Amino acid sequence: MSDEGNCFMDEMKKKGNVIALLPIGVFLALYLGLGILFEYVMEIPMGFYNVPIVVAFLAAILVACVQNRTISFDRKLELMAKGVGDKNIITMLLIFLTAGSFVGVVGRSSAESVAYCMLSLIPARFSVAVLFVVACFVSVAMGTSVGTITLLTPIAVAVSKASGFDMAFCVASVMGGAMFGDNLSFISDTTIAACNGQGCQMKDKFRENFWIAFPAAIVTLLLILILSFQTEIQGRVVQDYHLVQILPYVLVLIGGIIGINVFVVLLIGIVSGAFIMLLGGHITPVELLTNIGSGVSGMFETCMVAILVAAMCALIREHGGFEALLSGIQRVFKGKKGGLLGMGLLVGAMDIATANNTVAIVMANPIAKEMALEYKITSRKTASILDTFSCIFQGVIPYGAQMLVAISAAKELGFELSAFQIMPKLFYPMLLLVSSLIAIFGIKGGDDK
Repeated sequence: MSDEGNCFMDEMKKKGNVIALLPIGVFLALYLGLGILFEYVMEIPMGFYNVPIVVAFLAAILVACVQNRTISFDRKLELMAKGVGDKNIITMLLIFLTAGSFVGVVGRSSAESVAYCMLSLIPARFSVAVLFVVACFVSVAMGTSVGTITLLTPIAVAVSKASGFDMAFCVASVMGGAMFGDNLSFISDTTIAACNGQGCQMKDKFRENFWIAFPAAIVTLLLILILSFQTEIQGRVVQDYHLVQILPYVLVLIGGIIGINVFVVLLIGIVSGAFIMLLGGHITPVELLTNIGSGVSGMFETCMVAILVAAMCALIREHGGFEALLSGIQRVFKGKKGGLLGMGLLVGAMDIATANNTVAIVMANPIAKEMALEYKITSRKTASILDTFSCIFQGVIPYGAQMLVAISAAKELGFELSAFQIMPKLFYPMLLLVSSLIAIFGIKGGDDK
């Protein structure tokens, strides 16, 4: 590129170039537009998740490549390669794949064991509270809200049938607990994406996040108990369980909290899980390898999205898009507290558009990093805000995977539930929003220690 072209680019980046944000607009128009068409016009089950998100990102990258002809295509390839080759992106990809291996090794029957154990030990009056607590633990241990909801919704339906509790109340409690873990788990896609995108330690983000999520969870539990005591109990659920399979999850949870390297923690979980599953006769070696492969394969799309977003954002940054967006945010949100709220609303808007909190975080990461520098916000606080607000929005949108999976699971068991029956009872995401706003605007909300 000529010296004149370099000067032009430097000036454009300094001032900001709104047109450079067009690729993001193209992606959102394709993904959101097709999602609405499939879900609400054509009424295709899980319509939003039939949209090929990778294809939508490829179209957005094509638009980014066509833009700004002062830069050669070869130079654009170099910029994209540099974005993809960032240390945090590579680390994120490796953790995604290792976490997938862990889930594949351990399996998911232990989640049911935790639920049935607690339901057998605690009076039926507390069944819904048990569902919420179990969902919190399982989702923290497994790192997946959708997986937790898939496993525990049938148990929630059984609790409703046996005890007389409102089914929407039971299912909503499972969903709330699932989002608690999605937000806090060390092996959650959202935690991995937020921490590596911002370059902070998972233990630091956990400690920052815990004092936002925990108060919301406690108040949610109290609300569930208050409502539970207003219901006439008819019976209880009894089922066999095997608690030994929980050990790998507990080891991963403890290792993450005390700050052991995430790869070491996951390796401990994988080895202990394989040992327990094989020694207990729960699985054969061939099945174990197959499950590991399935767990890793389940992360492929997430990994590809992270790669494509990194490539797209490298071009957008070079074209001056981030400068334009940051300039607009600065005009609306003033000061450190305003910056934190702006980050939260940014990732929330991305989540509403994509119905995927991990993708929302990956997309918001580079912009939030620029905001953190501008507003002097620590990386751990930025990661915490991104993860928390993405889970708030993902936990309540009626077309999110969590809601659709819960409704589908209940339907398979012969019960019709709508999103609008469940949404008023989603206490945890609503209280998490309140807790987040208090953390931002409270006495110490804008201070970074």
